This record gives sequence, C-alpha cells and structure tokens, in this order.
Amino acid sequence: MPKRTLITIILLLFLLAASAQKRLNYFEADKKSYELFNQQKWDELIEFSGEVRRQGIDFFYLQARTGIAYYNLKKYRKATDWFLEAWKNDQSFEWLQEYLYYSLVYSGRSLEATKYAAKFTNQLKSKIGFSNSKLIRLAAEGGFSFNPDFEQLINGSLGDEANVGDDYGEAFYLKNYNFESFDLTHQILPGFNIFHNLTILSSNREQQVDWGERFTFPIKTRQYQYFLNPGFVLGQKIYVSPSLSVIWGNFDLFMGALNSNSIKYFYSSPQNFSDIIFSTSVWSHFGNFSPGAEINLANIYNKSFTQLSAWVTVYPFSNTNFYFTPRVYFKSDSETGLNYNTFGIAGGAQLGPVHFNAQYLVGDMKNFIEAAGYVISNFPGTSDSKFTGSLYFPQGKKYQFVVRYINQKVTETYRVYSSGVEINSVNYNFIKHTITGGISWKF
Repeated sequence: MPKRTLITIILLLFLLAASAQKRLNYFEADKKSYELFNQQKWDELIEFSGEVRRQGIDFFYLQARTGIAYYNLKKYRKATDWFLEAWKNDQSFEWLQEYLYYSLVYSGRSLEATKYAAKFTNQLKSKIGFSNSKLIRLAAEGGFSFNPDFEQLINGSLGDEANVGDDYGEAFYLKNYNFESFDLTHQILPGFNIFHNLTILSSNREQQVDWGERFTFPIKTRQYQYFLNPGFVLGQKIYVSPSLSVIWGNFDLFMGALNSNSIKYFYSSPQNFSDIIFSTSVWSHFGNFSPGAEINLANIYNKSFTQLSAWVTVYPFSNTNFYFTPRVYFKSDSETGLNYNTFGIAGGAQLGPVHFNAQYLVGDMKNFIEAAGYVISNFPGTSDSKFTGSLYFPQGKKYQFVVRYINQKVTETYRVYSSGVEINSVNYNFIKHTITGGISWKF
C-alpha cells in the first residue's frame, strides 16, 4: 500500500474517532446545559445548545434554557422564539409563562403577549394585571405649525412671474395652523385591540388675488378627522390592522366677479369637503425581522386612488433598543396606473430612559397616506420631503410625555385664469415647521 494512501486512511480514522468522541446523548446534553445555566454562562450555553441541536438532540429544557440565556443577554426577540418552542411542548410552568410574556412585550409584540396570557395561571394573570377586556391607554397631544416664509410670499411678485397682467391670478398662502388630538385604546379580547383618534385642526391662510390690483382675504379652515383602527393577531403571529379614517371640514372661499356695470366685487362662497381612507396592514415577526405590507383605498379631493406600501423592520440587537424600517410606497389611479412614488426610512433608539424615534420621507407626496391612514397629507399642493423626530419621556410606569418636531417641504401653486380657464401657473416652495407635545396615560 502506498505510503500516502496509508497516511490518508489513518487521518480519516482519527477524525472519525474524534467525531465519535464528541457525540452527545440526551443525558449529557441535559447535564452540560444545566451546568452552564446554573453558572449563568449565557454565551457558552447558547453555543453549546446550538451544537447539541446540530447533533439532532432537542428537548423542552434545552429550548427553555436557550430562551433564558438570550433573555438575560437582552436579546428578547431571539428569546421569544425559544420560549415559543418550549411552550409548544409544555404550557404548565408558570416561570415559562412569565418569561414568554415579558419577552414578547420587550420585543414589541404586546398584542401577542395578551393572547398567550389568556392561558396563564390565575396567579400570574394577577401579577401582570391581565384582564380579558380593559382600557389600555389615553392620550392627548397638541401642536402648532407655521410657515416662516409667509411674509415673503404674501409680499412677493409671483403675479409678475406668472405674467398675470389684466387676468385673474390667485394663490392661497399658508400662515399657520394648530391642532388638538385625542387617543383612546382599549382591549376588546386578548389579542384584539381597538384604537380611536379624534383630531381637530384649525388653519389660517391668506387668499391673494391679483386682478388689476391686489386683494387679500383671510381664509380659516376647520378640519376634523376620526380614525378607527382595530388590530388583532391571526394564528400565532400574523398581525392584521384594518383602519378607517374620515376627514371633513369647511372653509370660506372668496370669488371675484363683475357686476352689470363691469365693476369688480368679491363674495364669500362657503366650501365643505370630506375625504375617506380605508387601510389594511398585515405583518409578522421572524427573528430579528418584521416584514409587512399595506393597502390604502382613498378618496381625497374627490379623486380616488390606491396606495400600496411594503416594509421590513430590522432589530439588529434583537430588542427594541435600536431598530430601523425602510419602506417603499406605490400609487395607482385611473390616469397613471401603478407607479413608485415615495421612499421612507424610519428608526428608533433607546437613550437611557428616553426613546427617540425619527422618520424621513422623500418622493411625490401629493395626497399622501402614511402608516395605516393615520397621517394624511391632504393639504393643497404637494411635498417631496418630510422629516419627523420624536422624543418620549416616561414618568413612572403610567405616564409618558412626547415632544415632536416636523420639517416638511411644501410646493403649492400660483394660478392665472382668463375667463375662468387656467392659462398659466408658477410653483412656489416653503418649509412647514411643526412642534407638538403630548401626554399619555397607560392603564
């Protein structure tokens, strides 16, 4: 036998022997994992558990110990997966119930947590404050938005740029607005919540008309929005969230006309409006990733369209201390069909006791609908960029304050009419700044 072949055979026999020596049985896996568990060597326990499973061994206590190891490393989303595996095998242990509940809560999956909690022991239910139906949260928030370019626009020369001449030029310049918003969330059944919101908005604009000379009229808009949003879990972890948003309001529009003597005059023409948006979101959780999709069916300014979006939320550290969500939006109507229109990136981070959340949107945001139809850009004109930053300050276990800042670029239009027909227009831009603050009560 050639020497090289002999060496190869000996090496293979050695590797097989070494492999055989490393093979574990159930009792050895249980003993070693229990030792590492008692020694609180969480990283080693996770590594050892992985090796045991690669050898085809898995059992209830190995799953539970792996979950506890991840839980103590604050990797709650990975811990949840192992607690759920253990739960499938045995639901009777109160300590497992508690670990499962809090790992879900700390993973941002509270709706699932309540669904599982319905099967917990009465003692644990009392400890976590479980109830089949209850009030969850009340909140109030108010804000003020302003246009720092208002004076420049109202005193500008857009009429000259649009060559208004002796024709009829018109623009509506946003000055400011304020709003008040009230939230109520309650649990109807375990794993089934309903969120309500009522928002009242009051805006101030200046209607400017260039018609031989310049005329200005104050325009006040009163807008109301009611938002209804049930949310529930289908099966084990499929989240479904339909919503309905109804917007209505009124404002006075000033119309120019000529009397029988060809003398110009203006009259007030009260205007009513209403918009409606129906949305449905579906998402789920897979380890450190949560993909989802949404469809919005809307009628805004008497124009119907469909908006679609898809996203994935990534939790790099397997908890909610840091996460980010890229999201893409598409829009479809009878004129243009389905087209891409907006990209968004959102994210959040825990900064000590304070939680920071931000979102940046870029694209064509005309009559644009954000998540679940809760925030709707139904103002005149369009927007191609928006930034929102929020800071959440907890006060004890029940109260939380929030402060937000929103910076949004808005494009509106100065229009020129001749005999009631638009013959020319000029776009103008401004930055809308919004500052809000609010408080919420958790029950």
